[in-house]
Amino acid sequence: MKIFIAQQNYHIGNFEANTAKIIQAIREAKMKGGDLIVFSELAVCGYPPRDFLEFNDFIEQCEKAIDAIRKEADVIGVIVGAPSRNPAPEGKDLFNSAYLLYNEQVIGIAHKTLLPNYDIFDEYRYFEPASEWNVIAFKGKRIALTVCEDIWNISDNPLYRHSPMDKLILQKPDIMINVSASPFDYLHAEGRISMVKQNVAKYKLPIIYCNTVGSQTEIVFDGGSLVLDAHQNLIAELPYFEEALHAVTLHEEKGFAEPVIKTAAQLPIVELLPDEFDPEEDIDEIHQALILGIRDYFTKMGFSKAIVASSGGIDSAVVLALACEALGPDNVRALLMPSQYSTAHSVSDAEKLSRNLKSQYDILPIKEIFDSYQHTLKPVFHNMPFNVAEENLQSRIRGALVMAMSNKFGSILLNTSNKSELATGYGTLYGDMAGGLGVLGDLYKLQVYALARYINRNAEIIPLHIINKAPSAELRPDQKDSDSLPEYSELDPILYQYIERRQGPKEIIALGNDEALVARILKLVNTNEYKRNQFCPIIRVSPKAFGIGRRVPIVGKYLS
Repeated sequence: MKIFIAQQNYHIGNFEANTAKIIQAIREAKMKGGDLIVFSELAVCGYPPRDFLEFNDFIEQCEKAIDAIRKEADVIGVIVGAPSRNPAPEGKDLFNSAYLLYNEQVIGIAHKTLLPNYDIFDEYRYFEPASEWNVIAFKGKRIALTVCEDIWNISDNPLYRHSPMDKLILQKPDIMINVSASPFDYLHAEGRISMVKQNVAKYKLPIIYCNTVGSQTEIVFDGGSLVLDAHQNLIAELPYFEEALHAVTLHEEKGFAEPVIKTAAQLPIVELLPDEFDPEEDIDEIHQALILGIRDYFTKMGFSKAIVASSGGIDSAVVLALACEALGPDNVRALLMPSQYSTAHSVSDAEKLSRNLKSQYDILPIKEIFDSYQHTLKPVFHNMPFNVAEENLQSRIRGALVMAMSNKFGSILLNTSNKSELATGYGTLYGDMAGGLGVLGDLYKLQVYALARYINRNAEIIPLHIINKAPSAELRPDQKDSDSLPEYSELDPILYQYIERRQGPKEIIALGNDEALVARILKLVNTNEYKRNQFCPIIRVSPKAFGIGRRVPIVGKYLS
């Protein structure tokens, strides 16, 4: 049996484009003699559709898409993900389903059982879990078809007594096929292979695992679809961060014709979350994820032009470089807005960066505007000492100018705040926290430096002086980030323990960290949730990102 895996990038709610893409792949597979083609979870509507699922018209369009795809499933079987209606009077209205279409008919359907309801997932809000499981007979093979869940061994959770495969294996299937929408984070790819391998070892069956690819606002899907034989050998691993159509041939003895890529001993068994923070961890994959996140955000939203507030610092330099790579330098514009506190090298560094990238830049000094604001405020400030009010005023002037450029020229402002700053509140609402998309908001400062070095791996794109100089907001004379924050070498590992690993103060102190330092950092994190709550969407690259994946109260007093 010749089976094609279609790893595709879908656009949520764009039924015409999604259906056309699916049908095109079906026709290509038919021309190449395919018996079966597999698409990913909720392929017809894109994942995650969220509250679109509450609109009857949206579900009707899903059904029309399945009907159009069904007509293409004549001499070839098609497995494709879509929501389906629950006919029972009780429970949720919908299932998260995978259809098997053949002879222009629906010959089988599998519903998702273990609905994720954690971090970025909220599927139980919309879907009813499956309550019955059956293998599907197709061209002499018995297929155990599942939707995402078994890859992650959720059945190990005591809340779930049985996984669908525990039921399906009793019906003597020949192969497992799993359709998925598994998001990227920088610890995910190796863990995914490890978990797939463990499923094969448990059930002693070959598996085809089809993942989606592409970015949906904050969430990046990295592809990396997999095929393993019954002996846990990796037969095929599709590319990461790009679309692909790949064929494998399944033989009667439950083996694949393709050569083995890796033996079972070479496949990794990994812990999904390291105990210690490593800013270099999978920086190449982070780079690819951010490029895809920027590119898809613009193309799927119908935008083409980006603008970046370029300060001569590391964060704006990295964002500018990523934007030029994702969108092309002709579509990216930098705005330099020096004040009387900006150093000469900051301006020259920012200019050099734009020249290296061959992208347009403009310089709009803000001294006169800042002086005018100070003059206007003088009657109410009563000659009070210069403090954070005047510092934030500069940031808000810059925010107003760059947003004016955004409005005038139809460009989307890419925000440059990093995760360390967002965690500790080291940013100005309506100033440097403005933007349409947060590019670095899920990267700690040390990771930003690692990413800068990676961008420079073949040539000096980001000037070395930007990478080597001490970070500063330059909102007062001789200002350094370390005046307000601990050194990033101390800060970032503690933030990682608290945010990613969800360790409390006692556990973090037990790792050898200073008690006063831990208390200071955790207080900063918890008292600045109100700022993060007003922040733009952040491209997610970590296991625990700010935004939809981390839900804490704004007015909570825990550790504050």
